[in-house]
Amino acid sequence: MSATTYLELSETGGGAHKFYEVRVDDTEVTITYGRIGEQGQVRSATFADHAKALKAAEKKIGEKVRKGYAPAVKGARGRRAVSRRQIVSTRSTAHQAPVLWRFASGAPAFGIFIGEDHAWVGNEKGDVYTLTHDGRVTGRFGLPDAVKCIVADDFWIYAGCDDGQVYDLGAKVPRVAYEIADDVDIYWLDIHDGVLGVSDRQGRVTVVDHEDEFQWSCPATGDSAWMVRCAPEGVFHGHSRGVTHYTGRGHRAWHADTVGEVLFGWQERTEVFAGTSRGRVHRFAKSDGRETAVYRCDAPVFSCATSPGGEFVFAGDNQSSVYCFAADGTRLWKLATGCGSAFSMQYRDERLYLVTTDGSLACLDASPAAVHAAEQGQLPPRQDIKAGSIDRVEATAEVEVVAHAAPGDGVVVECVREGGRIRVRVVSDGYDRTWGVQFPKNIRVPGARYLVSEVLTSAGGSFYRTRGEIKRLR
Repeated sequence: MSATTYLELSETGGGAHKFYEVRVDDTEVTITYGRIGEQGQVRSATFADHAKALKAAEKKIGEKVRKGYAPAVKGARGRRAVSRRQIVSTRSTAHQAPVLWRFASGAPAFGIFIGEDHAWVGNEKGDVYTLTHDGRVTGRFGLPDAVKCIVADDFWIYAGCDDGQVYDLGAKVPRVAYEIADDVDIYWLDIHDGVLGVSDRQGRVTVVDHEDEFQWSCPATGDSAWMVRCAPEGVFHGHSRGVTHYTGRGHRAWHADTVGEVLFGWQERTEVFAGTSRGRVHRFAKSDGRETAVYRCDAPVFSCATSPGGEFVFAGDNQSSVYCFAADGTRLWKLATGCGSAFSMQYRDERLYLVTTDGSLACLDASPAAVHAAEQGQLPPRQDIKAGSIDRVEATAEVEVVAHAAPGDGVVVECVREGGRIRVRVVSDGYDRTWGVQFPKNIRVPGARYLVSEVLTSAGGSFYRTRGEIKRLR
């Protein structure tokens, strides 16, 4: 007793392009969904009898039909490309910057995060590499689609991909932490204390919590939202019409116009920074949106960053140049990257790290002495680094199964069904069992118990997060 219903929703003009398939096999209902032409995500549930399985399937199908889905022939429509930032990068005429080392990732790179011990870079092939600060390659993850950005939330590192998923990179194997709606063409994302903000092609901002539950969404007055920054004050959202601040509940607090469309955003504790298509970096006070400074570049700004507190402001344009400004707007220097235009950047300990259009992760010596020498034509020796044959660890939904948990092996968590959703609770002693646990979405099985290396309290003290390896208990 089996039946399959296949539906699609495909809109013109870059709108939704997704499928939804429901298969009933006796008492089991299997749902597969995602972007048309892709493998998609799979969810299964078992019911008491065939009649109840059919009723559950009919309910799911009805919900999708009411949203505009319609029966279709599988394979008749092909995959539609997602938006990727395109830069016609030209060669800079400025003096060469003092590049200490350059790593070739193998494809144009957007994602970057520079932590205390490692630098992370993610590219359009779905490769995420980790390197030491002196350029030694230490690891390689493989994600199913191009990496849009890499962000950190306390101890946790996440990568947002063009497949609409956000992956936790905190263990040996990447796993899905958040599932963004499959019709959302992600442009950028950011996380603060488990709350994820996503900006997209249509100019919307969408916020979900640590359990991947929708909180709120707001349309923008513009489109092409390349900036979202999450903070205790809420979300700062940059799009084609400027920067808008929303409170934690989604209420608009203020809006500030910019000269040109916002193409990148950065934040410090009390201020946000927006780079624009008209060669500006605007500096706004988080409290009221007041503009406190403007930094003028010679071409469209595709990335920006600051030193701690905004003492120095950096920008990268589409002509392979990188700039440094004093806080008051005075331009201190302009130099050439030598490896394409910077899609993204981050400053740490007098070094400026760039990921670029030619796929490089470049480490620049941004100290005054090194910059002054470079302006005189004196450059340090540059180390060119290749990935070599390092193994690629693929994202997966598979977990090792073990017979039991010995004392000291880790913490036991359990999947439970509550209100139609599968939630995770800690069952080991010493934890608040009413708190939820951020846990990979695609390995949750009702009633299953898992052994995790470590469980930590969130910064806000309202939920738990796992760290390290995950094993399923038999």
